[in-house]
Amino acid sequence: MSASLVHPREVFQPAILVGACAVIVAHNHPSGDPTPSREDREITQRLAQAGALLGVSLLDSVVFTRKGGFVALRELEASLFDRPWER
Repeated sequence: MSASLVHPREVFQPAILVGACAVIVAHNHPSGDPTPSREDREITQRLAQAGALLGVSLLDSVVFTRKGGFVALRELEASLFDRPWER
C-alpha cells in the first residue's frame, strides 16, 4: 500500500481534548521524494477547512523523508490554508 487515509476527526480529536488552538500535521514519504502529492494537497485543504470550523487552526502540513528532506506545504502552497469565507 502506498497511501494512508486520515479523517479530520482523527487529527483534531486530540487537539480538542487538550484545548489546543492550533496544530501542525506531518507525515513521511518513504519513497524519499518529499514532493507533496495531489492527495497531500487535498487532505491539507480539507484539514484546514475542518480546523477553521472547529476553531483549531492548521498552521502547516509537513512532508518528511528518511534522509532528512522535507517540504512545508504552507511555504509551497499557502492558498491551501485560505479561508475563502473570511475574505
